[in-house]
Amino acid sequence: MPKGKGAKGTKLTLKIAKKAIRMTPDGRRRLTLSNMGITIFPKCLLKLTNVDELDLSRNLIQKLPDNIGNFASLRWLDLHSNKLESLPESIGNLVGLTYLNLSNNRLISAGLPSTLGLLTSLKSLNLGMNQLDTLPSTMMALDSLQELGLFDNLFISLPEFLKVLRNLTKLNITRNPLSYVQGDVEGMQQGKSKAEEDGYLVHESSLCRTCLKRCKEQRERPTRGGGGGEGGGDRFEEKRIRTYQGLMAPNSVAIVSQDVWRVRKVEHKLIK
Repeated sequence: MPKGKGAKGTKLTLKIAKKAIRMTPDGRRRLTLSNMGITIFPKCLLKLTNVDELDLSRNLIQKLPDNIGNFASLRWLDLHSNKLESLPESIGNLVGLTYLNLSNNRLISAGLPSTLGLLTSLKSLNLGMNQLDTLPSTMMALDSLQELGLFDNLFISLPEFLKVLRNLTKLNITRNPLSYVQGDVEGMQQGKSKAEEDGYLVHESSLCRTCLKRCKEQRERPTRGGGGGEGGGDRFEEKRIRTYQGLMAPNSVAIVSQDVWRVRKVEHKLIK
């Protein structure tokens, strides 16, 4: 596929991008360019500095521009399921961000700049399904952070500064090679933060209609069946309560890599 072109071979221009902008129910300007086969971050987007929400998920982007911080009004940024290995220092200029999804990329700890600690408005940060083993210590300044996804990474131990994030209530660290028992994790936030079994920090809006329906059915299934042996109903009920309402795994199956997911999507289209 030619660089800078979408899935259908159409070059992404400023005119096309402007036409793709939609108003959200709460009055924000949202630009959705998900699953378009974009390989290079379109420079024309940098002219749309009045966009509040930007969705570039499920593409093939390997690098963000150094001046990504020019999106002064950006409040919501979704880059999950790309091929990012690092983030530019200027990402710290996006001080208005409240939601940042970087899951299912190729990020390494050396590729996370210390300027992440400047995003003090962040409420939800998803770094799951990467290759991280540490986080910048400057992130201890993220006082507004409520949800943090670190699942499917390489953490042997968790950063000490997580203990001081007073508003952190949802922490997902599943499938990491942690060297201590889960009980220690559950006590980190004095009972507020837990390692969740089935919760992933991706909003339902990131899923297609079919995947969304399937995930909702799976989430509701424990309340329908009830049984499963002695005490089974209680275990199912506990599991249902511990999942995050409205938060699901990227591509519906967290373990599946983005390349496998893309192949499955292509095969599905061919069958149709």
